Amino acid sequence: MTIMTPLESRGNRPLQMSFDEHLRALVFFHLQEHTSAQHLLQVLEEDEFARSEIAPKGGIKKSSFSEATNSRGLEQFMFIFEEVQKQAAHVLPNYHPKLGNLVAIDGSFIDATLSPCSGPIAGRGQRRPKLISVST
Repeated sequence: MTIMTPLESRGNRPLQMSFDEHLRALVFFHLQEHTSAQHLLQVLEEDEFARSEIAPKGGIKKSSFSEATNSRGLEQFMFIFEEVQKQAAHVLPNYHPKLGNLVAIDGSFIDATLSPCSGPIAGRGQRRPKLISVST
């Protein structure tokens, strides 16, 4: 497996949270369906599990979390996305053959992979996952 480029500070100020901590916080955010970053930060501070397993050891303030979310980690997130996409391309067709050939995962539906939801198929009244494979 290819090794991911480490996340480094772009300035004189050290990083307030590592890439792994940031990724865990974002996954937790989606899995718990928090309504805002402020709500997530409150849970990371008040909830024992979130504080010990998800939050950075020294905690994280709103400004540091916002800076991390808005201005860094793109290369690392792309690496993770591409690795997960490779795994999905091998796993999904074997376990879910009705999906057809998996050609690509549309990034706009990433939230659907963490919070499953479905949409109607026009004219049939049936429900179908929003993460749809494309057959070639």
